[in-house]
Amino acid sequence: MIDSPVSFFVSFFQNPSALGIGLAIAFGAVWLAGYRPPLFRKPWLWADLAASAILTLSAVSFIQIPLQNWTEQALSHVGILVAGIPLVLLAGLVQEGSKLVPAVVYWWRSGKNIAPKAGLNIGAVAGAGFGIFEAQWAHNAIFASEWTWAAVQTYGFMTLAGFWERFFAFTVATHIAFSALAGYGLARGWGWQFFLIASVLHGLMNYSAVLVQAGLFTVVHLEIYVALLAVLVTAWALWLRWRKKAATAEPTISSP
Repeated sequence: MIDSPVSFFVSFFQNPSALGIGLAIAFGAVWLAGYRPPLFRKPWLWADLAASAILTLSAVSFIQIPLQNWTEQALSHVGILVAGIPLVLLAGLVQEGSKLVPAVVYWWRSGKNIAPKAGLNIGAVAGAGFGIFEAQWAHNAIFASEWTWAAVQTYGFMTLAGFWERFFAFTVATHIAFSALAGYGLARGWGWQFFLIASVLHGLMNYSAVLVQAGLFTVVHLEIYVALLAVLVTAWALWLRWRKKAATAEPTISSP
């Protein structure tokens, strides 16, 4: 349970590290490259990226965390495997909903007419915004704990687990893929269906942490699980992005 939403919000801006921020940006660039959003031809997509970061952090801090705290208190008498289900679903619904806000605004201002590929790109950029922002927060915390390369040489892979998770899941890869799917669904007129799919997938990813708490997963199992899920969901989103039907005769994104 997180005691203070305000403290959580502020923590994203504490302990800044050039290396932590640089790694987060690099991770985001690697995963976003496959979608090839027109960031330089359509500069307003940078506003999409930045808005997603701030909106989602605000939603997590002041909506998700209080709801999860209340839910955890209400379900304190049941086991973690049951109590964890609404907790991870809340995280998926709040985060995917807030990341989708820029795409919804564009959809509304454009007269509800967005090409599927454009919707997917808008979603992917929004996902990258919060994914990179969350990754730098995690990286900065790791470096602030006096992490050193000597620790890697002594203790092995487990000291790199935090970076592995931020690269594959819990942030960059899956944030981009989930939001890309949600943006695609919105453009195709299947907004609520794909929003629920993205939210459930997000919850499924987070449930791996519950399985670790319950003793059913080791940390190594968790790392394999999140990496596999990240690759599969990214493959689905990229297939939608690059399939022939999505690439032919679609309107281009114009500035709202």
